[in-house]
Amino acid sequence: MERYFKRKSTHELTESSSAPKKVNNSSKEATLGINLEDLPTDPGLRFRIWNYHPNVREQVRMAYIQKGPCQPRDYKFPKKTLAGNSERRFNPAWFDEFPTWLEYSIEKDAAFCLCCYLFKPDIGEQAGGDAFVRKGFSNWKKKEGLQGHVGGPNSSHNKARINYEALLNQNQARSDCQTLLGASIDSVKFLMRQGLLFCGHDEYETSNDQGSVVGLLRFLCDHSTDIKAAASRNSPETLKVTSCDIQKEIVSAISTEIVNIITRDISNSLFSILINEFLDMSSMNQMAIILRFVDKGTVIERYLGMVHVTNATALSLKVAVDDFFSSHGLIMSRLRGQTYVGTSNMHCEFNSLKTLIMKENECAFYVHSFTHDLHSVLIDMAKNHKEIMGLFTAVAYVVKVVGTFVQCRDTLRKKHGVLVLEALNTGEFLRGQGLNEESSNFKTLSSLRTVFSFVIDVLEIIAEVGSDSEQKYKAEILLDSLQSFNFIFRLHMMVMILGITDDLSQAFQRKDQDILNILNLVQICKKQLKMMRESCWDSLLDQVSSFCDKHHIEVHKMDGMFLTRGQPRHKAQVITNKHHYCVELFYNVIDLQLQELNNQFTEMNTELLLCVACLDPSNSFSAFDKLKLIQLARYYPNDFSTTDFMILEDQLEKYILDMRSSIGFSTLKGISDLAEKLVETGKDQVYPLVYLLLTLSLILPVATPRVERLFSAVNLLKNQLHNQMEDQWMRDSLIGYVEKDILDSIDKKVILQRLQHIKKFPWK
Repeated sequence: MERYFKRKSTHELTESSSAPKKVNNSSKEATLGINLEDLPTDPGLRFRIWNYHPNVREQVRMAYIQKGPCQPRDYKFPKKTLAGNSERRFNPAWFDEFPTWLEYSIEKDAAFCLCCYLFKPDIGEQAGGDAFVRKGFSNWKKKEGLQGHVGGPNSSHNKARINYEALLNQNQARSDCQTLLGASIDSVKFLMRQGLLFCGHDEYETSNDQGSVVGLLRFLCDHSTDIKAAASRNSPETLKVTSCDIQKEIVSAISTEIVNIITRDISNSLFSILINEFLDMSSMNQMAIILRFVDKGTVIERYLGMVHVTNATALSLKVAVDDFFSSHGLIMSRLRGQTYVGTSNMHCEFNSLKTLIMKENECAFYVHSFTHDLHSVLIDMAKNHKEIMGLFTAVAYVVKVVGTFVQCRDTLRKKHGVLVLEALNTGEFLRGQGLNEESSNFKTLSSLRTVFSFVIDVLEIIAEVGSDSEQKYKAEILLDSLQSFNFIFRLHMMVMILGITDDLSQAFQRKDQDILNILNLVQICKKQLKMMRESCWDSLLDQVSSFCDKHHIEVHKMDGMFLTRGQPRHKAQVITNKHHYCVELFYNVIDLQLQELNNQFTEMNTELLLCVACLDPSNSFSAFDKLKLIQLARYYPNDFSTTDFMILEDQLEKYILDMRSSIGFSTLKGISDLAEKLVETGKDQVYPLVYLLLTLSLILPVATPRVERLFSAVNLLKNQLHNQMEDQWMRDSLIGYVEKDILDSIDKKVILQRLQHIKKFPWK
């Protein structure tokens, strides 16, 4: 047998036994034993490439290609005595002659071939020499042996070299893709953070409007030699990196990572949900969803996504919320609070939705968000009455017309003098800000009543000298509408009603909110509205009549028949003016306001908030009431057992004595400060049940200033241009824009790893 197969030396047997064994097991565990960074560089110490498991063999090849051939040029090569007693040594100039494949082993004082090591087929030594792979070439006297190793076009070396160069080029393309992809990720993160559009109108190379991503990549190329070099090679794979599909995948990967971070932070924590419903510029009902939870005593509010609502019914909304919870791994049983803000499109449905949620989870209490403008809620409810909606529509158009018609101001100054100057400076009215901001509705209506004569003069001038017939016609329509008893009555009535709720609304907007005082104002407001309904009709009618007489407007007789506009007289319902204005309008609108206040502040959530107020640490815990705090715990039977109630009573007594005797707790301003201080001092572990009460109280979305900013950010980004984006792309972009702090914290490597799993990426 030795005639046909060469016997292995002792060293080779040792090497073979210590090398990684070929195994048939294709499990992933077989790939975990190789550390690519620890691969031996010296070719004389390497294991044969075919001894590596097939699962890692390609990775080993790639690692050696990235390192390049081992060429220790500064090494002092030793002399070797050859036949004829001549001394020779390795010539480092050969590295320049064979730069891509020639290697030198310091350990064996021999030359090797990197290409053959990596790619020469494992067919045994009987098929040809294996000197440049295993034993090494050391006959320094015969340089022609190096050239002989290269051989002809079909030699084993050249075949291995072709495979080597192919993998090298593939590796270069992969490296270029990684470089450009990293630059694209940086560009996309910047655009997401700023809320900017990605694509341009024309992305051809000759275009001046190729989009923000391409523009940022060009900027990075000008300031980074690595990115510029990668972009200049223009391989098919690198050209795909700037495509819209890749941009979408990057945005999706970033959005997914942000959502995963938020859901990991929530984990099994208790939380509340805040939903803002709005009709965006694309005329689609949307629900923006924010979660509020407590982490180590700190209240955290996170925007988690947007849900498109196709069918605005309570059951459909409930299904949408359930689907949202399921897709994000949230559990309805952990929900401890809910609130809804936004337009009035789905107002009644939201009232039914909160009832459905509380049937499933009795501890998911609804509370009104104090930082959300109460006036906007009450006005939205009043707009359910078509005549009140008509009032605000007319006023909005008056604000627009009068605020922009500046040509007539000199004439008006001469006629009205100082009054006009004051009117021009009333920001809520003539600067056109009136009905664009819900909180200024009361001031807008009050301003209109004050400068009514001025507005009429402006409209008369427009009707005479308007720029076109359409503008003149609209001015005449407004004049007819404003100079009517119907309009004047609605204007005075709404000013009177909103005047009652204005103090309450401003109290909600203050930073130093006092729950007890606010709840007291709510009760006062309800009483004032009831008193207004019972005894203010005559005084309102007198004010309206006096105003009409002053401005030469015909006053309707209350015992006369009311004529419904747009209906024939023989079909119109026969009612008196008094019935219409007093019952159908005055009483009805006040009832709507009372109904909404009762919905926002029910008997249960009012009592709940009164109990929460007992945790306030202000003035040395003067609001502390043990019985009410025990009652607060009874509202959460899922979180407190029968044994807990017994322990809580004793724990509250020790807690209040400790708090009032500790200097560090004497200057606290609110329950959020109290919770953070308890965690800081470790007393959340001493009084765990009290800390649980604090957590449940903080979860209630009462004071939520950040939520209002988050919802404003959503509305800001949902403009006409962004609405042209695909829905999913738009939703993913919103998450990065709103949650900027998480976006900034995401490592680029995390996004790269997530993108590796996408099939369309060529560098997978």
